[in-house]
Amino acid sequence: MIVFEFKAKGTLRQYQQIDEALRITKFIRNKCLRFWMDNQNVKPYDLNKYTAVIANGFDFADKLNSSARQAAAERTAFAIKRFFDNCKAKIPGKKGYPRFQKNNRSVEYKLSGWKLSDDRKYIKFTDKCNIGQLKLIGTWDLHFYQIKQVKRVRIVKRSDGYYVQFCVDAERNIDTQPNGKTIGLDVGLTHFYTDSQGNTVENPKYLRKSEKALKRLQKQVSRKKKGSNNRKKAINRLGRKHLKVSRQRKDNAIKQALCVVRSNDLVAYEKLQVKNMVKNSKLAKSISDVSWSLFTQWLEYFGKVYGRIVVPIDPKFTSQNCSSCGETVKKSLSVRIHICKCGCVLDRDLNASINILNKALKQTNYDLSTVGRTETFNACGEITLYPDLATSLGKVAQ
Repeated sequence: MIVFEFKAKGTLRQYQQIDEALRITKFIRNKCLRFWMDNQNVKPYDLNKYTAVIANGFDFADKLNSSARQAAAERTAFAIKRFFDNCKAKIPGKKGYPRFQKNNRSVEYKLSGWKLSDDRKYIKFTDKCNIGQLKLIGTWDLHFYQIKQVKRVRIVKRSDGYYVQFCVDAERNIDTQPNGKTIGLDVGLTHFYTDSQGNTVENPKYLRKSEKALKRLQKQVSRKKKGSNNRKKAINRLGRKHLKVSRQRKDNAIKQALCVVRSNDLVAYEKLQVKNMVKNSKLAKSISDVSWSLFTQWLEYFGKVYGRIVVPIDPKFTSQNCSSCGETVKKSLSVRIHICKCGCVLDRDLNASINILNKALKQTNYDLSTVGRTETFNACGEITLYPDLATSLGKVAQ
């Protein structure tokens, strides 16, 4: 499943109607959650049926398309399932008990409630919310896909406007040729990553660079009177700045992951528990800024698309063990040079990346002669392709 995103252009009245649809979606989701809390052994199908009861009991809820109401119920069912899965897996800490939604920023339609124009430049929403026809602004061409391949349509609200996403059920045919290259990646805070060949990519530190502007905008919000239009405008300016930082992070993660996967037959990376690492109050901001999880997610995705082997490796002792002789050399985080009695002197991150690659080679029994083939790969999961990333990714879905 691939998600193509377009900027939606409409009138002020249409934006107000979209906001109304978002509020209805939030209301239905919260009602379904309350229904689950008050009744035992509630199945997802029961929640779907309950949306019809909500529509009959509340006239404003009936304005939203039935498939959109069911999609809101599915969000509740997904949150419930994730909670029970976390309980069964006995993950440490909080298990993610479903909460009532305070702010909703998206409404999702299935196969009904919308209609694409013949030139694929406009979309019309046909339910009683009266959103009407919106212009789609973006570089992606939906003519490559049939209408029946579009399984979901979402309207997403962000600080800089409204967007329409199309979830397309599509296959991508990729011809992979072996190049005989393998690589191990050690991510860090000084460098975005250090590979087993000694190459480094600098950490862009987008949040740190924008921190001064963010503090100024936050100060402007706090000085405005609560509930005033000026405060709403200040909040919007702050939100757009945060949105820019998040997009910079994502764009960098995509470019780096794509470059690594296309250049190597096997990619090994350390699988870090970022959720636990950000509990360190001194490093939490820097760890969040570097976006390790986002980078590794795109590594795995591009590995599936391009038919490359992407291996997550337990980082335990990768920095302590010598990559030359295997001897354990204990050192604190402040020690950045690995010095072993065997005569091996390496940068700490380079030593770790070599250990990560060696672990992956042993774990997968990797053989260069067996890699490099032509197959058809399904793009698993949902990957959002933004219009402003077209130059970096190309139209890979063609």
